[in-house]
Amino acid sequence: MNSSNSLSDSTPIRIQTTCPATLPPNARWREVRTEQQTIGFVLQRSKRRSIGFLITDDGLRVTAPNWVTLSQIDEAVVEKARWILNKLRDWHARQSRLALAQTLWQQDGEMPYLGKRIRIALGSGRSAAFMTGDMNDPQDGDTLHLPLPANADDARVRDAAQAWLQGRAGAWFGVRLSHFLELSGLRIKRWRLSGAATRWGSCTSDGNIMLNWRLIHFSPSIIDYVIVHELAHLREMNHSQDFWAEVGNILPGFEDAKNLLKHHDPGSLPAF
Repeated sequence: MNSSNSLSDSTPIRIQTTCPATLPPNARWREVRTEQQTIGFVLQRSKRRSIGFLITDDGLRVTAPNWVTLSQIDEAVVEKARWILNKLRDWHARQSRLALAQTLWQQDGEMPYLGKRIRIALGSGRSAAFMTGDMNDPQDGDTLHLPLPANADDARVRDAAQAWLQGRAGAWFGVRLSHFLELSGLRIKRWRLSGAATRWGSCTSDGNIMLNWRLIHFSPSIIDYVIVHELAHLREMNHSQDFWAEVGNILPGFEDAKNLLKHHDPGSLPAF
């Protein structure tokens, strides 16, 4: 294809819709349960004649005439839930691409790891890299301490970060592969990390799997999707309906991860 230590859980990706820190004047926060997920939005009243939907930096904003009832607004959100969530996914993907492109290999730089933004710190005085927080459940703002002096140049920081990321990719992918092999009953000959510039993974008919180590930048659900995608090729060496059915049998609800990954290619990630 072009706070837990178990790593065994797999859940479909849902779009977070959280109340912004500040609301516009005369606006309120409201949440509506839809078939796909609960959608939160900023509700503003206006003199417009119909209900309007807008995706902003704060998420979904709904504007509605004063005479429209809250239940009618909720019904409109439910009716357009699929469109809303697709637009929100597109927005999140654009933000993610921007964040990936802005990685700075220096003290206090940030880089994506398992879908979170972790900070780079230098000058720890230790002989090996270490990370504050849980490496298997990182949070935004956790810190990766690299065994480099505070004045290390960008190239040294980049190389040290790459080495750590590749080590984490090998460990994470190995655990998840074992999980899905046991779940599916499939067998592989061997697997290894790849640094391909054009594909996230590959699988040969004799059971050799390659996984792009740069996937470690993404959330666990996206990594699971790529692993299962390649494993499904052991039964279907194509992208037929039978193939996608096999993916769904192993990983129900994979569609969100598939759609999000469409917005990225390996060449869009931080240059190493």
